[in-house]
Amino acid sequence: MMGFGTILAAAGAQAPRVLGPWEAAEWMLAEPLDAGSLELVEAVAEDAGVDFAHLPAEGRRKRLLIADMDSTIIGCECLDELADYAGKKAEISAITERAMRGELDFEGALTARVGMLKGLSAEALSACFEERVRLNAGAQTLVATMRAQGARAVLVSGGFTYFTARVATLAGFDAHRANTLLIEDGALTGEVGRPILGREAKQTALEEEASGLGIGPEDALALGDGANDLAMIQTAGLGVAYRAKPIVAAQARARIDHTNLETALFFQGYARAEFASGL
Repeated sequence: MMGFGTILAAAGAQAPRVLGPWEAAEWMLAEPLDAGSLELVEAVAEDAGVDFAHLPAEGRRKRLLIADMDSTIIGCECLDELADYAGKKAEISAITERAMRGELDFEGALTARVGMLKGLSAEALSACFEERVRLNAGAQTLVATMRAQGARAVLVSGGFTYFTARVATLAGFDAHRANTLLIEDGALTGEVGRPILGREAKQTALEEEASGLGIGPEDALALGDGANDLAMIQTAGLGVAYRAKPIVAAQARARIDHTNLETALFFQGYARAEFASGL
């Protein structure tokens, strides 16, 4: 099978610019790849386990980062892990998987899962965060680099503020938005505060944050993995599906399937020498 260089040279690409030693490069094209060439590049990338994006050269560096939390910035689904403390992880995880694939209404799936946790001690929240929640590779570098270049970074989750507040601090985000778990007498009530933040609310968050900066959605980077992230991914100038469910991967402008979150910086044309250190 032909390599990237051969395919892109045939399409008139200039010599590649190395973005990271042995890990990333970009080729500038006078015209976008035709469908046949793009299919060849996709095949080579998949065979080699490489992530790539075919993007306009102009306006690549975004001024707003909007990122999902569960299975995007962190490596787990907090609600599923919390369910483990109630002995209901398998049952709740199955609902989560279907919801993230777009097979279930998000709000209905969320309220059903939280209802199954009624009576769980609120102490399980801190145990879950301390024992289960870990940042995905590259998360701190992605946020730190974009903020160092003047971008605003916002964590937007269909999960819960208990976790987003802590993950936002850990990863270095400017702000966070999420749902609220209701607690009474030291235990979960089985209910979620209203209104519920879901697919449309994530898109609204992107638009509101962009407006607050005096920019349009085209100046935003949105990252996510599930069906409730799709609207914001499609609205953003650069929508990236991170190890995403098929419905999301099929409709995103760019995908990260093999590498880590730093690749979202390479997609914007940052060289590794420009990366800022995480916290």
